[in-house]
Order: sequence, then structure tokens, then C-alpha cells
Amino acid sequence: MIEAVPLDAPKDPQDRQTWWGVRFLKKLYVQVIVAVVIGSLLGHFEPQIAQQLKPLGDVFIRAIKLIVTPIIFLTIVVGIATMGDMRRIASVGLKALIYFEVASTIALIIGMIVGNVWPVGQGINADPATLDSAAVSGYVTSAKSMTLVEFLVNIIPTTFVEPFVKGEILPVLFVAVLFGLALCKFGDKVKPLIGILEQVSAGLFGMVGIIMRFAPIGAFGAMAFTIGKYGLGTLVNLGELVLAVYIVSILFVVIVLGGFLKIAGFSLWRVLSYFKDEILVVFAATSAETMIPRSIQKLERLGVKKDVVGLVMPTGFSFNMDGTAIYMTMATLFIAHATNIELSLGQQLTILFIMLFTSKGAAGVTGGGFIALAATIPTIGVLPVAGLTLLIGVDRFMAEIRAATNLTSNIIATLVVGRWVGAVDMERANDMLARGPEADAVAEREQAEERPARPVEPLRPVNVATA
Repeated sequence: MIEAVPLDAPKDPQDRQTWWGVRFLKKLYVQVIVAVVIGSLLGHFEPQIAQQLKPLGDVFIRAIKLIVTPIIFLTIVVGIATMGDMRRIASVGLKALIYFEVASTIALIIGMIVGNVWPVGQGINADPATLDSAAVSGYVTSAKSMTLVEFLVNIIPTTFVEPFVKGEILPVLFVAVLFGLALCKFGDKVKPLIGILEQVSAGLFGMVGIIMRFAPIGAFGAMAFTIGKYGLGTLVNLGELVLAVYIVSILFVVIVLGGFLKIAGFSLWRVLSYFKDEILVVFAATSAETMIPRSIQKLERLGVKKDVVGLVMPTGFSFNMDGTAIYMTMATLFIAHATNIELSLGQQLTILFIMLFTSKGAAGVTGGGFIALAATIPTIGVLPVAGLTLLIGVDRFMAEIRAATNLTSNIIATLVVGRWVGAVDMERANDMLARGPEADAVAEREQAEERPARPVEPLRPVNVATA
């Protein structure tokens, strides 16, 4: 077999090997893996130094979150405005919500079943009276405003800019949908405005590309801090729970989400390979929202229509947190087993129902999964709130798989819903997936070099009364 060698590759075999090595190290996912390994080693052997590196991870996450809400707003507004047809908007939105509820409910049920079959926590025999509930008082206080009524009320912000300042995804969705629907009423009259919004969005996506170059540094700092502060000893002590959450999350992605993809006509392994950069960065940074902008771009280049991506992907980060759902049910049963409290079938079904709502409040909040759990435990009225202290030491380790699963589930949700509504160019998608991330890198360069700037027409006054 003749090896295909790029024209710019060195002719000398030794130089060519070096050239391939340099090219391999330039891949983002390779850099992130190396950074995570080095950060873990530093955290283990030099914990004091490693803990001082926390700002590296924090700065990277802040830099990305700085532009997450504006990008979500612009993506949804442009998507709805260009979709135009109210019936199509309603159809896509309804089908997306149906998918979200089915997927997240399955995730909750699987976590509940595994928590019963694999009784992690039995034998700990923790006495709630001896646990320091003050250690979780801050989380419980944060969770008090996450009741169902407060959750629904807080969707509507008090001012237009409030959700952008606070970085709250669900209120941004509400404002964006309202604005997008309003623009639909004016039809062609607002095309110049849509053109301006698209150009602003392109500029923000350009910022994402610049920030992503520093992802390995952020991953290094975040992992070094995690291992340095909590230590591998903490992981060993409650390793069974961490292992269980990891195994269930991975199996959920492979079996359940992989099954959805198979029905939609996609290969799970190719999809995971295509998005491996984003998944690895999220795993290290423990924040799924940081990769929303980049995932939106890659889904569009993959062949999913922009309007569907703009409506489904951001919405999923409020209604489709599958990784968080798995964690919440398994952690709840862990507390029950550890404190020797027997939960009846009726009580477990009640927990399941409550979590259908409380899991939705985990989006865009640092430590959102733990806070959502803190909102659920007092509502149940059976488990001691102090039982949450058993999870504090290892929650950070489980936050990694939660974030990675949440991102993966919403990428897959966008592909499945897009296929459901006929908004995916399957020929292009399968070709891009078959060629892997390199195909996306080529498409990204071509998009940046060849796409002409959309001309902006002068804005014309719009008569609101007659629109």
C-alpha cells in the first residue's frame, strides 16, 4: 500500500517522522491530555504549589463564559428570525423538549436503578448527628431559591441586561426567544438588522477561537488544583461512588445516546471523535457551558441547519442535563445507604418526580449539580441535609464526568432533533464525520478565508403598529 504524504511533508524519512510528531502535538486534544496528565502529577507530588495554579483554570473559564451568553442570545435570535415560519419554530421547539424530557427521564431512572442494584455507601454507617452540616450550609442556602415556583419565576429577568450580567442561561433563552419571535413579525424589513447580528456573532466566534488556544493551560491549572486540594486519598476513600457514576455515565452515552444516534443514522464513535477536543476540555475544566460556542460552530459546519442548532443546542443546557441527572439520583441513594435509611418505592418515585424539575436548575451555575442536589434533599424530607457532607470531598471528581456527559448529550440531542425535523445534510455530515476533526479544521479555515462578509443594508424605519 502506498502511503499518502502531503506535498509539504519533508522527503527525508527521519525529518518526516519529526514532522508528523510536531503535527500530532499541534492537535488540541493531545495538548489537553498532556496538560491534564502533567497537572495531575504536579497536584499529587506538589499539592501546595498546585493549589496556587487555580487561577489558570478560573481565568480560562471566565474568558469563555464572558461570551457564552451573548453568543447564545445571538444564535437563538438569528435562528428564529431566519426560520420565519412560526409553525416550524413551534415544531422544532416542541420536538426538542420531547427529546429532552425523554432523555433526562431515562438518565434519572437509570441512576435510580443502578443505585438500588449497586448499593454504594452501604457499610459506611454514618451518623447524621455527627456530620458537620455547616460545611454544606452555603450550598443549601444557594439552593433555597430553586423551588419549582422560584425556578419558573426566575426565568423572567427583571431587566434586559440582568441575565447577561449574571450569566444565567435560561433567562437569556427567554429574552432571545421573545426577541426572535418579535423580529419574525417584521419579515424582510429587519433583514439588515439580522445581517448586523450575524456579523457581531461572527466576531464573537472569532474570540472563541483565540481563547481556545489557551485551553491546555486552563486544563492544566484546573486539574492541578483539583488533585492538589482534594488529593488522591479522598478519591480512594469514596472511590466506589466515583467509579459508579463514571461507569453509569459512560454506559448511558454508549447505549442510550448511542442508540438514539443509530436511529438517526449517525455513528456514535465518529461523533465522539469529531467532538473529542470539546469533550476533553470540558472534562478538565468541569464546565460544559464553556464549549457551547465552539460546539455550535462545529455542528453548523457538520451540516445541521443554523436555525435548528441555534434553537436546540443552547436550550438543551437548561432542559437536558443528563450527566447531572445521573449524578443526582445516584448521590441521593448513596446518602440513604450511607446513613442506613431505607427509601420505599413511593419515596423513590417522589424523588424522581422532584428531580425532573430541580435538575433543570443546574445550568450555568458553578457546582450546579451539587446545588441542585442540595435543593432536592430538604424537599424529600427523609434524608438528612448533613449527609451532603459525605460528598463534598469527591464532588469535584464527579463534576468532570457530569460536565462531559452534559455536553455530549446536548451535541447528540442537536443531531437527533435536527435529523427528526429534516434539518441535517446527511451526505455532508457523514462525509465530515468519516474524515474526522481534520475535515472540520479544513472547513473552518475555508470558512474564515473564503466567506465574504455579508453586506449590511441600511436600516429602514419599521412601523410597529402595522407589522
